[in-house]
Amino acid sequence: DDMGLQYVCATAERFFAVSNVLNTMVGGLAKEPSVRLLKHMIRCYLRLSENVRGREALRHCLPAQLTDPAFTKCLQDDNSTR
Repeated sequence: DDMGLQYVCATAERFFAVSNVLNTMVGGLAKEPSVRLLKHMIRCYLRLSENVRGREALRHCLPAQLTDPAFTKCLQDDNSTR
């Protein structure tokens, strides 16, 4: 919800704590792929990007895998992501 987003993005420490967990999970998907988990994680990143401070911070800490077509190719075959 909005209060949670404001709370997480209020300080750099909170934001980067959440970001580090998400980054670790993205790294884990390289070993054990899960389209369902990837979609949930993308939703988390999208929600963080709704906050101005969160969006700015994501420009510097978004995992490279999320911009790699080879990594996100699995989403192309999923009708719910079109």
